[in-house]
Amino acid sequence: MYERLKEARKNLKLSQEFVARQMRLSRPTISAIESGQRKVTAEELAGFSELYGISADELMYGKASEDAQVEMFARAFSELSDIDRREIMSLIDFKRRYKETMNG
Repeated sequence: MYERLKEARKNLKLSQEFVARQMRLSRPTISAIESGQRKVTAEELAGFSELYGISADELMYGKASEDAQVEMFARAFSELSDIDRREIMSLIDFKRRYKETMNG
């Protein structure tokens, strides 16, 4: 799991210092977690999941199920403003039309 936590942080281009502040942990604690020297509590796992936008299952076991991805998207989407939701929906519509154009 520690490798997935480190990879998720790096994919989001977040520093250990930033993650530590968001999680209310020290930077050395984040380093210890990412190197496998310290276990993660259930509360911390939930915090990482929320911060990284990845399900706890995916952080623990790897590949997330499609249902878990949909749930994470729905949760994040529901927290957006109406303007941001419309923008995301426009992007989805654009991607759908673009794919149709490329396939046929």
